[in-house]
This record gives sequence, C-alpha cells and structure tokens, in this order.
Amino acid sequence: MDIDRVVLSAKQKALRINLNQDLYGTFAEIGAGQEVVRHFFQAGGASGTIAKTISAYDKDFSDAIYGQENKGRYVCKPRLAKMLDYEYNLIEERLTRDKHPTKRFFAFANTVATINFHKTIQGHGWFGVKFQTEPGKAANSVILHVRFHENDALLQQASGGVLGVNLIYGCFFFYKKPKDLLKSLYDNLDRDQIEIDMIQMTGPDFEDVDNRLMSLQLVKNGMTDAVIFSPDGRNLQAADLLYKKNILAIRGSFRPVTKVNIDMIMKGYKMFEAENRVDPDNIQVLFEITLNNLKADGDIDEKDFLDRADILCSLGQTVLISNYQKYYKLVEYFSRYTKKRMGLIMGTNNLLDVFNEKYYRNLNGGILEAFGILFSRDLKMYLYPWRDSISGELLITDNAPIYPRLKPLYDYLIFNKRIIDIEDYDKDILDIYSRECLEMIREGSEGWEDMVPTYVDTIIKDKRLFGYSEDANAVKTSS
Repeated sequence: MDIDRVVLSAKQKALRINLNQDLYGTFAEIGAGQEVVRHFFQAGGASGTIAKTISAYDKDFSDAIYGQENKGRYVCKPRLAKMLDYEYNLIEERLTRDKHPTKRFFAFANTVATINFHKTIQGHGWFGVKFQTEPGKAANSVILHVRFHENDALLQQASGGVLGVNLIYGCFFFYKKPKDLLKSLYDNLDRDQIEIDMIQMTGPDFEDVDNRLMSLQLVKNGMTDAVIFSPDGRNLQAADLLYKKNILAIRGSFRPVTKVNIDMIMKGYKMFEAENRVDPDNIQVLFEITLNNLKADGDIDEKDFLDRADILCSLGQTVLISNYQKYYKLVEYFSRYTKKRMGLIMGTNNLLDVFNEKYYRNLNGGILEAFGILFSRDLKMYLYPWRDSISGELLITDNAPIYPRLKPLYDYLIFNKRIIDIEDYDKDILDIYSRECLEMIREGSEGWEDMVPTYVDTIIKDKRLFGYSEDANAVKTSS
C-alpha cells in the first residue's frame, strides 16, 4: 500500500464512479462472479452509470449471446474477450453521440469459477474492462487472471467483487500510471485472498506500456510467484500454456545468452524428446530467470531485465520470471498444470546447490522433504558439465563433490537415471562465462562477440543492450 495514497473502500470507489456523469457502461458477469455490480447498486446513484447488467449464468443462454467456446471451457480468456467486445460494441451501436456527447463508455466483464463443494478444485477467474478515456476515442482494455486462495466459495465471491470494483476504478483514475493501477487492484485485499498471475494492458493510452514489465511487477510486488510471457511479449496464463505439457526448463541469468546456454538447451532438448514418456509434439520449453537473479546487483533494474528479455524473445523463446529460488518450488509450480514428464537442465555447479542442506533448513523434513517434492514427480535432471575457472577441473556426475552423508541419496538418483549427464556437449565453449562476457561488453573489450550465438551480437549492438557503447569500443580499438 502506498503511504501517499488514500485507499478508498469498495463502496467509496463505486460511489465516486456513479457520481461521475460521464462514465456509462455495461456489466456482464457469468459463472460465480456475480458480486461486482452489486457494489455499484448499493453505493447509490447507479442509474446514471449502469446502462445494463447481465448475468448469463446458464451455459446455453451464454452461448446464445456470446457464441460457443471451442474447448468447452467458459472460465477462459477467449470467453472474456468475446464478452467485452460484444457488450462494448452494443453500447456504441445503441447510443448516439448526438444525445451523449460527453459520455465515456465502458464494458466490464468477468467469468469466474469458485472452489468446488469437495474443495478439490481451487477457484479462479478472468476479469476485464474495455473503456474510453475520452468521448469518441478508441477503447483500451485491461485483462487479468486471478487465482482464489480462500477456502470458501462465498468468501471468494466477495473478494472477486472487491477486485472488480478496484479494476474499474483503477482503469479510470490510474490509467496514466499503470504501476499504480496494478497496485490499486489489491486495495482492501491481500495475497492470502487472491493471486493475480497475469495482466495485459492494450489500447491507445497504453501504447508505451511494456506488458513484460507489468509481468515483472506482479512478481516484484508479491502478487504472484511466477509469470510467463511469449516471444512476442504477450503475457500468458500458465494453465493455458502448460496444461498437460512435457515441460523442459533451463534456469540462468542470460546476461547475456551465451553459446553455453544454447548448447545446454539444444543438447538437453535432444535427450528429453527421446524419452519414452515424452511426446515430441507436446514439449514446452521455458527459459527461467529468478527474481533473486534479477536482484544480483541490488534492486531490480528494469532496463537490465528488458535487455535479457529482448535477447530471449529475439531467439523465439518463452520466458518464465519466478520467485522460486529453490528448484523444488519450481517443480511444485509446474505440477499444478501437468503430471507428464518434466525436465530441468542445469550445470553441475547448480546441482551442488540442490544438494546443499542449508537451503532446506526451513522445511520440517529438511532436504528429504524437498527431494520428496522433486522426485515424487516424473522429473529428470540433465546435467551439463562445468569447468572450475580456478582449478580447471571438469565436473560431471561421477566427480561432483557431494557431501558424504548425502552420497547414498545422490547415488540412488544416478542409478535410477533421474540425474543424467549431457555427454555430446561442445568442448570448445566450456570456458565461456556470462559474467565475463557482460564485463567485456560494458568495458568495450574485443572478443565477446565469439561468446554469444550468431546474431545475438548484432542485436546487442543495434539495441545498445547491457551497456554496450560504440564510443567505448572505438576508444579501445584506437588505443
């Protein structure tokens, strides 16, 4: 909560919107999301704000209005998009500007499923607003996905009602400050109630908004633990991307992406797709950057984050930003969406951290509890050799320095092929380190171009990424 901003209650926000004679729109709520418009009716003065409210609760009736969904799912982004477009277009068709010259139209919609009776399926929902900031101006859209954490359907409905009010209010009063809009969604709510794991802002007033940065803000502000965005920069909902997929992930700083990173993913992917329990047509590759990694030099540098993202997106990769410093948390996250075989690609140096007991002192079962989470899933670790820059020793599974008391556990996983070496690696690139490459780029030293994949050096130079400067390179060359 910002100390310099007075946080209004849901009723106060609804009343302020109702008393604004220029705001006029439609509310469409299906499924369990029936609570948002109630706040506006109870606040008073709603007759000047609400053009129509509709609760298309029955699926057949909803289909008759908005059309059928191909996959038979109603709590999904395509359904929400259809609702917003249909209701907004209806307002513009039915109301002429001659009679309403100052009106700013909007359409709010949600589609929600709360926790089921047996409490085996947790609730979630999609919320969105399509709105004008000036009469006659093209509309903006803000769409978000929410996971409910309360253990009661009525409580989840109430939280959804407050969230919907916050969203509408934020769109009209904070659209010039997208980060403030994002933070305001949690007014009178907290993370124990709802988790916002995806947001997308589009439209003329959001032309300068990079939705990848909005994704980063979700993790940075503790609104969620992980976000995903596509190679074209679109924010993705995890369930849509990862559902019943064979997931292969590689974690790194990617600052910048080096030939080692590419060799790791290429060789690891080749081994993963050859697995009996892996469908080559159903693999989802993720390049993961942890929040802890982004804070390596102190607070998060958004420019540095976008530099990394630009490179990965240019290479056609899907990026995961997470707050999962420990691998078992990452695997637990993936397990929400799939029971199929998963793979993790890592260097031997990272494996040593996995087997370091100090990272599991917060768990009652210690390292055994963490490994129970890791390897009770259908998981394989693909180990890329790592050369110690000081001793020059090449570390693989056979000579990894595992603590003696953990060696039996390690041997068990090796014997059962849960941890396996990547053997056909490129021996000529093992001495490439991202940190050294980054320093060379910043200092204007020669030779870093040979450390990164083809075209990546061109991207870095053209976009001036990671502190690259032609002037610095020119000075080095002339001297």
